[in-house]
Amino acid sequence: MSAPVRAGVGPAPDTAPSRPDARPPRRAGSRGGAPGTSRRTRLVVATGASLVVLAVVAVLAVSAGSSSLGVTDVVRTLLGAGTPGQELIVLELRLPRVVGAVVVGACLGLAGALTQTFARNPLATPDILGVTSGAGLGAVSAIVLAGGGYAVTGGLLSFGVPVAAVLGALVTSALVYGLSWRGGIDSYRLILIGIGMTASLGGLTSYLVARAQITEAAAATQWLVGSLSGMSWSSVWPAVVVLAVIAPLAATQTRALDVSQLGDDLSTGLGVAVQRHRLAVLVCAVLLTAGAVSAAGPLEFVAFVAPQVARRLTGTGRPPLVGSAVIGGLIVVGADLVTRTLLPGEVPVGILTAIIGAPYLIWLLIRHRKDERA
Repeated sequence: MSAPVRAGVGPAPDTAPSRPDARPPRRAGSRGGAPGTSRRTRLVVATGASLVVLAVVAVLAVSAGSSSLGVTDVVRTLLGAGTPGQELIVLELRLPRVVGAVVVGACLGLAGALTQTFARNPLATPDILGVTSGAGLGAVSAIVLAGGGYAVTGGLLSFGVPVAAVLGALVTSALVYGLSWRGGIDSYRLILIGIGMTASLGGLTSYLVARAQITEAAAATQWLVGSLSGMSWSSVWPAVVVLAVIAPLAATQTRALDVSQLGDDLSTGLGVAVQRHRLAVLVCAVLLTAGAVSAAGPLEFVAFVAPQVARRLTGTGRPPLVGSAVIGGLIVVGADLVTRTLLPGEVPVGILTAIIGAPYLIWLLIRHRKDERA
């Protein structure tokens, strides 16, 4: 005898009813992670386009000068088919300056990206943290106290300025880092101490220049404003070596830089040794800054502007390392081209970078204040 059927209850269905949290079937041809793919595509396209623009501006910079050369002449000379006169102008006089501008800008752009990322603050650049001033004080000490140095008199002191710049930058960064340490690093405390250190080192540098002989004082003053004038291959190679060695080391910190944006506590929970990686990033930034400063002097605001421009072009959450280096090189070589062709006389490139960077800093501060009020 079959069991009675209750009123209102029918037989069990063949299939269970769908659960509210069941996911709908994926469309044919759809792929997960599309937003991430789009961001990567934008990063690659923006970086590639920046490289193309950098190459074009660099060729224009080589062709510009008192002895005008066409772009085709420059390309032919670079390929080894130029006349002896063109080879002298391009390979010995102009190319070192352009290569130096690109390398110096790349060093500063990469250094700025590293410091801004590890401090999680766009104001945390080598300029503001005192690293540039420390490298400048070391280099001026080599120029003034030693009576010359690298890119000044050569000889036995051919590496005097780069070594002194590295030592000055390392000592300054150690002081700033040590004074900022309170069981950890707070970005605002780091910036405030860096600003104070920058002012103090600037005063010491001015004192050395004021006490120097007229020849050394003139050389130091020209160098302090940031100039690519008179740059030769011998003055470019130290910066090239620094960039070639430090850039791969900085690339190994990419994962730590990404995770660090989540905060120290969460980064530690994910297995990242925050303080160790932070120190490694700072050392890389210091060496990059010292290499750039030793070659061209302190070019203000390049390390500040380049990473932020690169971040906005690529749409990434933090300044991209490669993009920041490319934009930094583009800023310096473009500024040098403008000072040599559009401005009367030959204005030091550091003056133009400061003119460009200062308004950008003011705009960023105003925008940051508006964001805090919102």
